[in-house]
Amino acid sequence: MPASDADSAELLSVRHLVKHFPVTQGIVFKRQVGTVSAVEDVSLSIRKGETLGLVGESGCGKSTAARCILRLLEPTSGSLLFEGEDFTRAGRGRMQELRREMQIIFQDPFSSLNPRMTVRSIVSEPLIIHGIYEREGGISYVGDLLERVGLNPEHGNRYPHEFSGGQRQRIGVARALALRPKLIICDEPVSALDVSVQAQIVNLLEDLQDEFALTYLFIAHDLSIVRHISDRVAVMYLGKIVEVGDRTDLYERPLHPYTQGLLSAIPVPDPNKERGRERVILRGDVPSPLNPPSGCRFHPRCFRAEEVARTQAVDTVGVGRSGRLVPRICTEEEPALVERGLGPLHPAACHFAVVKDVV
Repeated sequence: MPASDADSAELLSVRHLVKHFPVTQGIVFKRQVGTVSAVEDVSLSIRKGETLGLVGESGCGKSTAARCILRLLEPTSGSLLFEGEDFTRAGRGRMQELRREMQIIFQDPFSSLNPRMTVRSIVSEPLIIHGIYEREGGISYVGDLLERVGLNPEHGNRYPHEFSGGQRQRIGVARALALRPKLIICDEPVSALDVSVQAQIVNLLEDLQDEFALTYLFIAHDLSIVRHISDRVAVMYLGKIVEVGDRTDLYERPLHPYTQGLLSAIPVPDPNKERGRERVILRGDVPSPLNPPSGCRFHPRCFRAEEVARTQAVDTVGVGRSGRLVPRICTEEEPALVERGLGPLHPAACHFAVVKDVV
């Protein structure tokens, strides 16, 4: 649900987040031979009570960014603020306190649960670590949590292998909810589930958000689910945010060519509209983050850049073996994520951003 004016203060602010992974060679004497640019200059903010959807192709850096925000991975650079407090370099003790306020639901409901622990032990673990298990009521509190996520309290005596994928993810939701956090990062929580079960989990997350005043960072690559649950949507490509906007505005008036390509891939249930609409086909593969393109990272696949080079009098340069032309500015100057004609609340990182109807 959208945040009210009274609750519109920023809960989480991420500023210029960068995460690089070194590539090394050698067994005894290791030396660095390259760097994987997983997350590059990502800035975003989430207001209290809202859901920010983060979408993009697999491997674009969404999950890495989420783990950096929780400092499960240490950022290379940038700053992280929670309720105005900079915790980028916070010590272990302070981070343990902050993690009561920030939890995560992992993508894989099978590997994210310890197979040697009962469900009650799994859900109780965060309470025990933070020393509040007895204060919260112990077994009865865990039973209430399981019941709230759609399981029976008696399921607490069972082990994860006795449950289906959807039930295991409900256990993961109960574990994330145990400490009553303010922010939950949902790292593709439904991608490993059947379609019918996906809808159940998404509806559960919405109900819990209303009941416990939760704030979500919802990571996914299914654009239909993101539109359903999110208030705002950020689009990520090869480690960078390329467009941010209100869900309705972004889906109906996408500016960035990559966003338009993603939305074009969503099937339309009306056969007549499906046959009549113009599809946006993204050519080529995603470049390697080990050697990202110069300038705009999307320019090797960008249909807009090719169209501008063909129809306008701009300085052009050949790209790749195909020799197709794109504007030189696209290959040499990285576009800033700024307002491109639809207001400051809908920025896009494209030199030639134009609204395109993809429905």
